[in-house]
Amino acid sequence: MSHAEHPAEAEESYYAAHQKIYPREIAGRFARLRTRAAWILLGIFYGLPWLTWHDRQAILFDLPARKFHLFALTLWPQDFIFLAWLLVIAALSLFFFTAIAGRIWCGYACPQTVWTEAYLWMERVTEGNRAQRMRLDAAPWSSRKLLRKSAKQFLWIVFSLWTGFTFVAFFTPVEQLAKGIVALSLGGWETFWMLFYALATYGNAGFLREQVCKYMCPYARFQSAMFDHDTLIVTYDAERGEPRGGRRRGLAPRSVGLGDCTDCTLCVQVCPTGIDIRNGLQYECIACASCIDACNGVMKKMGYPQGLVRYDTQHAIEQRGSSANRPRILRPRVLIYGVLLALLVSGFVAALALRRPLALDVLHDRNTLYRVLDSGEIENVYLLKIMNKSETSRSFVVSTSAPEVYRIDPQRPIFTVGAGEVFNAAVRVRRDDREQDADVDTIRFTITATDDPQLSAQAEGRFFGERE
Repeated sequence: MSHAEHPAEAEESYYAAHQKIYPREIAGRFARLRTRAAWILLGIFYGLPWLTWHDRQAILFDLPARKFHLFALTLWPQDFIFLAWLLVIAALSLFFFTAIAGRIWCGYACPQTVWTEAYLWMERVTEGNRAQRMRLDAAPWSSRKLLRKSAKQFLWIVFSLWTGFTFVAFFTPVEQLAKGIVALSLGGWETFWMLFYALATYGNAGFLREQVCKYMCPYARFQSAMFDHDTLIVTYDAERGEPRGGRRRGLAPRSVGLGDCTDCTLCVQVCPTGIDIRNGLQYECIACASCIDACNGVMKKMGYPQGLVRYDTQHAIEQRGSSANRPRILRPRVLIYGVLLALLVSGFVAALALRRPLALDVLHDRNTLYRVLDSGEIENVYLLKIMNKSETSRSFVVSTSAPEVYRIDPQRPIFTVGAGEVFNAAVRVRRDDREQDADVDTIRFTITATDDPQLSAQAEGRFFGERE
């Protein structure tokens, strides 16, 4: 039967309209912890570009000069392995802490969470608490509403532009960037990235908010692969709380057939993603523990034990009253993650400590493998790529592992390489054909700094001769 035969039949939609969430402000232990974490992380982000180290910015990713300054450490494109190493450590750290305490990263340290907290604070300052914001949005437009909305937008826009400015300041010296803005002489790329990052922050933290966590963040989709029954999660004790219902203060709930949950819905009102934790663990939960603070406050007022909503494990809930319900921190998954993480961090620190500001790569001339000179000597030509990773210009002398056999022409050539420069040095090596035991031999080159004999690097090449 066609749809036209039933015009009165309503169409069914598979997409629910977005309902704006008005998180309620809550006080408590976890709320204070989140606030401190936000202040610390935002302070680090906005403060780092203003720190100096000697005569330069302490943290600066100077892309045009291909230098990455991290306080006393300067990295070059040749040190890309360290960036890859850091990314592996970050990924494994996420696995490690998720296996122990669930989405603790999302609740306390994720940039989306931290900036959303900042934008919510500005919204509360200009529009009031949860009830006042809801009434303001529902009210018709007036001078009062326009003033409050305009004040919020002003704070949001200024904060977003400051965020974009700070982001670009990690790549362009902050003083140079500030002078360019004042003089209206900012470059095109700096302008683009400052506005782009400001717009991204404004949109994600000001408008999208929980939608980023629910629909855009991939972590919410694969987090279950890192959970097990001993992972700490925010959970509701249904056995103790159900059946839920309202009652007067001081009334014993079991005497009227009720659980400890008063069905006040405060746990829903404070949730930044708008879920009801009483429905069980949901992928939208970011483990911020706002519902724990809200429920503990209600339990305290009612004279009930706290912990109806708490951090706990699935095993502890299922094996209530058993000695086995204690959280098992040290378990195979956590141990494997921990050992791998410790090895990676130790290796990273050791590699940085042992990192030498000099590297050498040897390339044989591609056009001619060798040539026979009138003197009967065999000559090979090499291209030595000398990478000076230090902050000063240096001179290097080139030598071979067997100078009595492999003779460099001219002898002991010296090349001056600028700071952070990759210098291509052409070197000719000769050998008496009568001393040739095989058609291909291995030759080792050594470069040594003229001002520091301890600073040297070695690399091998292939020496080709005539085939018999």
